[in-house]
Amino acid sequence: MNSDKLTSADNQQERSKMFLRGYVTGLVDGEGSFHIAFQIRKDLPLGISIIPEFHISQSRCSQEALKIAKEILGCGYIKPNHRRSKDDTFVLVVRDRVDLLTKIIPFFEYNRLQTHKSDDFMKFSKVVRFMHQGLHRKIGGVNKIIDIAYKMNGDGTKRIRKKQALKSSLKSPETIWKIPTPFCG
Repeated sequence: MNSDKLTSADNQQERSKMFLRGYVTGLVDGEGSFHIAFQIRKDLPLGISIIPEFHISQSRCSQEALKIAKEILGCGYIKPNHRRSKDDTFVLVVRDRVDLLTKIIPFFEYNRLQTHKSDDFMKFSKVVRFMHQGLHRKIGGVNKIIDIAYKMNGDGTKRIRKKQALKSSLKSPETIWKIPTPFCG
């Protein structure tokens, strides 16, 4: 009889976890985002930093949902969405590539999104895996990543920088590997 009670409790816990995984998946379908950010950085070999980000946003009064998502996903941090504005939303952010690769991507491969965000997720996971393979360190790989990223989230229509401007800011391999000749005067 004691083992029956334990089995019942275990099943109830598992059902609760399944419910919460479904809750987080639905939350992301409505309020989540898979995004690839780019920063022009002259100190980097190719001149561009690629930052894959996963976000879920909620208003201040609903930030408990972010805490649940953080616990279920096992990663990320919660912060105000816009510090210097009247916007009172908070956001759960995951930028750590290891967490994206080992927690976020497997979670959403198993707990499938039901909206158009599933397409963005597929592109996002492809970029994160490319980066894991080191393709972001090669000009051809960066160009591929840019092409994929600009097909996400409404085909990049809300991006500040145009795709071609971003690509033209890439440093060429000749510039990177050019060794200066010593001056012999």
